[in-house]
Amino acid sequence: MPAPNEITPQQLMRLIGTPDAPLIADICTPDDFALDARLIPGARRMSHTDMPALARQIGDARVVVSCQKGAKLSQGAVAWLRDAGLQAEYLAGGQWGWRDAGLPLVPAAAIPAPVDGATLWVTRHRPKIDRIACPWLIRRFVDPGARFLFVAPAQVSGIAERFGATPFDVEDVVFSHRGDDCTFDTMLQEFALVTEPLSRMATVIRAADTYRHDLAPQAAGLLALSVGLSRQFRDDHQQLAAGMVLYDALYRWARDGADEGHDWPAGRV
Repeated sequence: MPAPNEITPQQLMRLIGTPDAPLIADICTPDDFALDARLIPGARRMSHTDMPALARQIGDARVVVSCQKGAKLSQGAVAWLRDAGLQAEYLAGGQWGWRDAGLPLVPAAAIPAPVDGATLWVTRHRPKIDRIACPWLIRRFVDPGARFLFVAPAQVSGIAERFGATPFDVEDVVFSHRGDDCTFDTMLQEFALVTEPLSRMATVIRAADTYRHDLAPQAAGLLALSVGLSRQFRDDHQQLAAGMVLYDALYRWARDGADEGHDWPAGRV
């Protein structure tokens, strides 16, 4: 019988990528983490050696704690956190259980170094498709606290250098178009997030971003909504906030609803 403070890898994977995803605290010891320096999507490296500090980092968020095997380290930390009144669960089987289930793991080396506690990204202002889809992917699967700077195209490189930000969706940088692929595709590859739902999303995003609607019939709708959002909001961050909802919905379609159609009246021939 599963413990009341346990969550399975499959249950956690259903939450990752959605607005309901918990904070994921990876508390593997440095030696254990060095054996396989990858992270569950969206996880943050934290230390168990100062539990009051860990509790302050978590705040009032629901947290899933993961260690290498899901044994004494994570279970002990969760017991401590629950005693302190926090919503804490441990990941059954830990990092190895997640890995053995064939679930995605993000290489830690692919994630840019944080700036003041979170990754910082910079791209061209007035986003349409890729420059909203990529921030969605980063916040939902890489760094939930990621921050984004939208600036004049000519200033992206200089601002990236001056502020320590990672540029994306501009020429001659790692996170950009590659051949027929768009930046969203590149990020899936770099972060090892090539799952069936995200790949399905990527096809629609690529088709809309490169105006190749023959690749996916949904692309025309995504383009229309993206252009509409860009006209509705003068502020790029307000547009990003609205776009997060759009891409949350697209992800749920790609994960759970791609085979569903709609007709009216029902049963029409």
